[in-house]
Amino acid sequence: MTTTVPTSTAQTTAQTTSKEDAVSVSTAAAATAAPVGSTPATGRPARKVNIPYASVLLPLAVLAVVVAVWYLVSYVFLDESRRFLMPPPDQVVTEGLFGPNAGEMWQALWQTTKIAMTGLLIAAVIGIVWAIVMAQSKRAETALFPYAVFLQCIPVLALVPLIGFWFGFGFSARVFVCVLIALFPMVSNTLFGLQSVDPGMRDLFALHKPSRLTVLRKLEMPAAMPSIFVGLRTSGGLAVVGAIVGDFFFKQGTPGIGVLLDNYRSRLQSPDLFAAIILASLLGVVVFLVFGLIGNRVVGRWYGK
Repeated sequence: MTTTVPTSTAQTTAQTTSKEDAVSVSTAAAATAAPVGSTPATGRPARKVNIPYASVLLPLAVLAVVVAVWYLVSYVFLDESRRFLMPPPDQVVTEGLFGPNAGEMWQALWQTTKIAMTGLLIAAVIGIVWAIVMAQSKRAETALFPYAVFLQCIPVLALVPLIGFWFGFGFSARVFVCVLIALFPMVSNTLFGLQSVDPGMRDLFALHKPSRLTVLRKLEMPAAMPSIFVGLRTSGGLAVVGAIVGDFFFKQGTPGIGVLLDNYRSRLQSPDLFAAIILASLLGVVVFLVFGLIGNRVVGRWYGK
């Protein structure tokens, strides 16, 4: 006995089969023609192709251009009698960085590092405490923040006699200069971070009626950590500048790199002068990078990379 399939059922089955075939064919075609880096049909994003070492190669390319221009100025635009104004890079390396005065440069750089880090530590503690006090109320901020701005605007040269009278002309005076220069970024960045807490999180904490210390410890300080490390990076570079500036005026005790800069300038020792400038600049860059790395590690616990 032959069973006859209804015409409408057969047509429906044929249409369904043809649609499935079309979908499979179009999917295969899309997968075949999809360009590299596009999102596959599965919905998963494709891996991005990163250029390896781009963050290293590009700065090195700029450095090569700077060195080339340096050579051009030394050998083309300056005659031999005036070449001491800008000695070529190879002379700076051989006679400066690896010359007879290299040992005293590294000792002076270590002294400058100790002064800068001591000043930065003191500035960080004072700045964070100052910002915490101001963050407790609007009146406290109105009363105290103008004095932070005032300290930032004071010219260090105008305070040199007073600093010498109060702290002497050695290590303590140089540290005080570092604190004075590095303090304001710590105050302003920490205050910004403490005041940038999500209002929703504040409301959630308020439901449990916590103490101010609990809110500060568990809500405000974690939220302020990115801004605090921005302040540390900025103040770190300024502390190095402050240590070098202090060397120019307070020369008692172990000399820093700023003392050598002044000595090489007065003696017209151009290769040594340029080498000392390079070392001082590298110190500032290293301090900036170190605090940036520490900040990424610490802040990553709350905010990710």
